[in-house]
Amino acid sequence: MSDLIHMRRAIELAAGGLGTTSPNPVVGCVILDSAGQVAGEGFHAHAGGPHAEVAGLAQAGARARGGTAYVSLEPCDHTGRTGPCTLALLRAGVRRVVVAATDPNPVASGGSARLRANGVVVEIGLLEREAEAGNAEWLVRIRHGRPHVTWKFAATLDGRSAAADGTSKWITSPEARADVHRLRARSDAVVAGIGTVLADDPLLTARPPLPRPSGPPLRVVVDSEGRTPPGARVLSDDAPTLVAVAADAAPGPLGDAEVLRLPRAAGGRLDLRALLTELHKRDIVGVFLEGGPVLAGSFMEQGLIDRVVGYLAPALLGAGAAALGPAGVRTIGRAHRLVYEEVTAVGPDLRVVARPAPSEEN
Repeated sequence: MSDLIHMRRAIELAAGGLGTTSPNPVVGCVILDSAGQVAGEGFHAHAGGPHAEVAGLAQAGARARGGTAYVSLEPCDHTGRTGPCTLALLRAGVRRVVVAATDPNPVASGGSARLRANGVVVEIGLLEREAEAGNAEWLVRIRHGRPHVTWKFAATLDGRSAAADGTSKWITSPEARADVHRLRARSDAVVAGIGTVLADDPLLTARPPLPRPSGPPLRVVVDSEGRTPPGARVLSDDAPTLVAVAADAAPGPLGDAEVLRLPRAAGGRLDLRALLTELHKRDIVGVFLEGGPVLAGSFMEQGLIDRVVGYLAPALLGAGAAALGPAGVRTIGRAHRLVYEEVTAVGPDLRVVARPAPSEEN
């Protein structure tokens, strides 16, 4: 039972790095002394900074000798911007290491084997699912070679994102909108389609921002024909902006925004997989997709959405734009099935978090 308590605390600590560690994972660590008392805690706060084990050992000091370390992710065994955590644990004289999830990154993996080879007792798999859930974005990057995509939408209870006359401000409450800014701030990039830019002229910044070493989230406009107006707020100097256009497009003046030319996919739209590949090259780990419905439908149809966050207002419209556009579904048997992860009240609204169901559940 004490192992569970300490590992849950390590996973809780890891969440302190959400939004500030990219392109690294979030990791938490709890150090017990030889008597089983908590001697130190730590988490990886930002890329290039001390890893969780190092932070926990620094707090524990000499009390770590003969003790136990609980780590949400397998200790790294390589030298990058910091030294290997395995060496730090060995130097501190830790006797036992309990690991939640193994590290699938071939560059950093192997820590458990190194520790065992040096006489440390290593136990793996305690609360593995919970630890991996906390590192979902980074794991998609490592396992699939692309950013993790969260699609966020706001809608009425009957699924409408705008009224029949096109108005959409505001469907949800100030509390829900503040929650969206919190999620934006944790993301590496915020993506919107040209339809949203033309209709709503969004700024797409996170307010208030997180103290991110890499700066504010990158704003990305998916604009195959290069129609982004030169005065659009998304081109402001509040954050960097990338405008993705087709290779044969002729965009107008875009100020300091970077123009990314991509191949067209079926139907003349941009190749979204190529877009994610380019973002991956820029160390973008988490993408926050804010629509609109046409772009979200394209991402969904291609299986490129890893998490859905929907804000549902207690209101009905009966007509108007749907939250999701065409997504390749023509019959109920082909529906994109999801698994609920969380349903939470946010002010008067509901925040529903879901992920794609595993294939056996479809």
